[in-house]
Amino acid sequence: MKVGIIYWSGTGNTEMMANAIAEGAGRTGAEVDVIPVSRTTAEQALSYDRLALGCPAMGAEQLEESEFEPFFAELEKGLSGKKVALFGSHEWSEEGQWMDEWTERTLADGAEICQGAGLKIYSTPDEEGLNRCRELGKALASE
Repeated sequence: MKVGIIYWSGTGNTEMMANAIAEGAGRTGAEVDVIPVSRTTAEQALSYDRLALGCPAMGAEQLEESEFEPFFAELEKGLSGKKVALFGSHEWSEEGQWMDEWTERTLADGAEICQGAGLKIYSTPDEEGLNRCRELGKALASE
């Protein structure tokens, strides 16, 4: 099982989440790569058996526009039938509406969302949040 964890992080919070997801996935024996979105392409991402995609809420509850959104828009063409985990941090509101919209968009692309919804953590992940990330990684790699 090869798991690609691709993320964009401005403050380091989403990167922390990515590393915890990798830790959980790695515990299953999966081969795991953690890659900043600037260092990969949609084509490379689609070569993984499973994907975890991370992006914090930006601006008006949206994906980061200069790197992550263009990457994801290209990736969407190949998501049908792919098991995907979505994750990210947010600080604009307690709700994290961007994740709900991103989840709906990904489901519309035909992907299967691990655990049924994206994982959103308000601000910097605490130990409980990091444990939720580890569990997401474990579920992604073992389901």
